[in-house]
Amino acid sequence: MKALAELDARAVRAVLFDIDDTLTTAGKLTAPAYAALERLHAAGKRTVAVTGRPAGWCDHIARMWPVDAVVGENGAFYFLFARGRVERQYRDAPDVRARNRDRLAKIAQGIVAAVPGCAIAADQPYRETDLAIDYCEDVPPLPLAAAERIAELMREAGLHAKVSSIHVNGWFGDYDKLAMTRQLFREQFAIDVDGERRAVVYVGDSPNDAPMFEFFPHSVGVANIRRFAGALPAAPTYVTRASSGAGFAEVVAHLLRA
Repeated sequence: MKALAELDARAVRAVLFDIDDTLTTAGKLTAPAYAALERLHAAGKRTVAVTGRPAGWCDHIARMWPVDAVVGENGAFYFLFARGRVERQYRDAPDVRARNRDRLAKIAQGIVAAVPGCAIAADQPYRETDLAIDYCEDVPPLPLAAAERIAELMREAGLHAKVSSIHVNGWFGDYDKLAMTRQLFREQFAIDVDGERRAVVYVGDSPNDAPMFEFFPHSVGVANIRRFAGALPAAPTYVTRASSGAGFAEVVAHLLRA
């Protein structure tokens, strides 16, 4: 990974970013990180949160934060606030989502019984499409091997599974953060992301960001990405000096200097 200073940001028009441990620090959204996001948006850069967090959180983010849109639950949907209301676009139809929630609840119980110390994530009641198993947020931190075991059990149950910095997320369907980002930019911004990938910076911190790291040449990992050394299917091109929210603010300062 290269130093952030090597990123030529003169042509960057959009910034996509993960939330947990990328924008936030130890579970908190700090004033400097939020102020950096606000400065970025005010400077005319398109800002999109791309997260594994639930629909309930994403509704709030779309309404209240200085963002153009939010992709949530690892690509299950995008929300944006426009014309005085939140507009929602889901990957799956309502009946499919309802049927999958029942199936996920049964799978969750088996995983919790099989991996001591993990738990169903506290934000699960606000999710519409996926299952989140907590291995590091509200439970005493488990080793990465436990998170990988949770992901393995999800895949054995027929789920698509990704490890984040705090949860392991599983869902039915072959989609991810990148697939829904493509759809969002095509439908709402009339932008072909494949043709404009060099105009986009993606900032993340964990294995579930790997599709974005691989796709965008201007991908950045905040310094705590090194926690997952050896477990990343694809690494970011650049890395910050600072971790978490301070690393995000470092990226913004670099972009605005350009």
